[in-house]
Amino acid sequence: MTADATPWYRTAAEMSKAGIDLYPVTERVAAKVADRSSGRLRGAAERARILADPGFGRYFTDHMVRADWTADGGWGEPELVDFDPIPLDPASMFIHYGQSIFEGLKAYRHGSGELMAFRPEANAVRFHRSATRLAMAELPEDLFLGAVEAIVRADAAWIADDPEKSLYLRPFQFATEVGLGVRPAGSYTFLLIASPAGAYFPRGVKPVSVWLSTEFVRAAPGGTGEAKCSGNYAASLIAQAHAAEQGCDQVVWLDAVERRWVEEMGGMNLVFVYGSGASARLVTPELTGTLLPGITRDSLVKLARHLGIPAEEGRISIEDWQAGNASGEISEVFACGTAAVVTPVGTVKSADAEWMVGDGQPGPVTMRLREALLDIQTGRTEDPFGWVHRIA
Repeated sequence: MTADATPWYRTAAEMSKAGIDLYPVTERVAAKVADRSSGRLRGAAERARILADPGFGRYFTDHMVRADWTADGGWGEPELVDFDPIPLDPASMFIHYGQSIFEGLKAYRHGSGELMAFRPEANAVRFHRSATRLAMAELPEDLFLGAVEAIVRADAAWIADDPEKSLYLRPFQFATEVGLGVRPAGSYTFLLIASPAGAYFPRGVKPVSVWLSTEFVRAAPGGTGEAKCSGNYAASLIAQAHAAEQGCDQVVWLDAVERRWVEEMGGMNLVFVYGSGASARLVTPELTGTLLPGITRDSLVKLARHLGIPAEEGRISIEDWQAGNASGEISEVFACGTAAVVTPVGTVKSADAEWMVGDGQPGPVTMRLREALLDIQTGRTEDPFGWVHRIA
């Protein structure tokens, strides 16, 4: 680990079991970012054409934020620069040994014209923890927030005046030291890029079909499952391809030991709705150190309780899921994450069985929570939690 790294690592699962809030709301001052961009911008006509149908992750804005760390000098001054390719030595250590982490969050334009980012402080905390787990230099949270504010201000023209559209922010960090020794690197680069994002469900919210993977596992106890590192996603691609071969939209990960306890869906957390109407309650797979402690997951649990819907962590097996859907005890299932916010699950398939969740359509609790969270994110309703980070 780096010299200033935490000398011990406490998992998110351990913190959660101890009753510690993983993502408390804090009042942090954003670090200043020096503007060293050239002033080169794309024309209004090209930008308007892109914003009409941006998709997801297909186009990028005019700027990025960069900061570099060395063992001798620590973190250098963060800079706003032009979005451009970066030169890399073929022996850069992240290419060979995978020291690479990232985050994902969104910025919106509210109806009043205000610019805001949703819970960037939480992303800063998780980014810091991911760096600790991968023995990387830990980015100060004020620098993370400063980078978010700087790029949203600089590329505000890329945020459409449409509540269904947003600016997706991708902060990431990787090892840049040149050499082939297997050890923590002596230099790192942090970058933040931005991409305009359209509506995730432009034709209405559609439930997905999922494949229960018993052939592959996403993460094992003691591994990097709760860190948002690139290697976790590389390891998931073969299972996602296998799910597609089975005619399913997404893969559902099971635990690495017994291959029967549900963990998460693709790159999203899962939530199960037990009961209906006034008796509905939520259960989400408990943090074990092998699944990502999602910020959208955290938001929905807190929001559900605020709305009077009990929500808790628990263990859910494949057998529990199938029997619960058959009896009606489990009425709805949905996944949650930054990109889609909430994605209903309609059908489930495994090597041994296939069944439907409810009537296969988005359920009322799922849609109520989705709309309630989107209303806070886009400024259509008051934010009772202090999650909205306004950018002057």
